[in-house]
Amino acid sequence: MRLIEEQMLNAIHTGNDWSKDNTDVVHLDVSNSVIIYLHGYHIATYKPLTNTITANLYTLKRWPTVTTKSRLRALGVNVYTRKGITYVNDKEVA
Repeated sequence: MRLIEEQMLNAIHTGNDWSKDNTDVVHLDVSNSVIIYLHGYHIATYKPLTNTITANLYTLKRWPTVTTKSRLRALGVNVYTRKGITYVNDKEVA
């Protein structure tokens, strides 16, 4: 795991908003959720009450980059690409 991903996870779990290079973590008090951005695009939402991560499949479909997938994997999302098709939890991102 890259240092930036470790720092991202630390910010998520300590409740701090954080930004470095192309990655941002924003805590929303109203919905009690954490939004993770890459290059200004919402890539995932973390819900601390249920300890769940939800990947933004719309963003992943548009930008299935190595960096996007790396950030999502650091968050615990099972994401990969086979033969040019991106999958999350063994389901094709449509």
